[in-house]
Amino acid sequence: MTVVFLSASVPDPARDPAYFDSSDVIAIRDAVRALATVVLPKGRLVWGGHPAITPLIRVVAEGIGATRAESVTLYQSRFFRKDIPADNTAFERVVWTRSARGNRERSLAILRREMLASERFDAGIFVGGMEGVEAEFDLFKQMQPAAAAVPIASTGAAAARIFERNRQQFPAELETNLAYPSLFRGILGSRPGRG
Repeated sequence: MTVVFLSASVPDPARDPAYFDSSDVIAIRDAVRALATVVLPKGRLVWGGHPAITPLIRVVAEGIGATRAESVTLYQSRFFRKDIPADNTAFERVVWTRSARGNRERSLAILRREMLASERFDAGIFVGGMEGVEAEFDLFKQMQPAAAAVPIASTGAAAARIFERNRQQFPAELETNLAYPSLFRGILGSRPGRG
């Protein structure tokens, strides 16, 4: 079974316009839906519950009957316990990580470390996002050195920044290919998986 980590978010223009201005929100949504469609029938998807991303995965997962623990693992920090969207209840396996006494950044750091140490991933896919996606890319590379770490640059924002600073390591199609289902099949098909 192929196990894929997803790091994705839709940039918030109020937090950092530079990420928002370079993002392609439609491409972010399309990429997330396509990844779930490709991974969930035979693999497992793990992600940190961003309120703009979880509903997209929920629609795909419910549509193919893949909301059980063997298909998905959704991580959430207790820091956000009061703001959790109803979409989270669709998933059988939600892992709550501890909050760092009201400190948002430290709480997110705890969540990221626990999530990325939870198992051996075959690949990490990075879509859109802001500084959190960049931080998760760097941490993923450190904690999962044998896994493919793939920024989908065509979605813009943090994924495009990651691609730019490591351009020589990635195929150019990550910047131009919007046929996400076939792109993900190609990326994940080249990974051996475990099953």
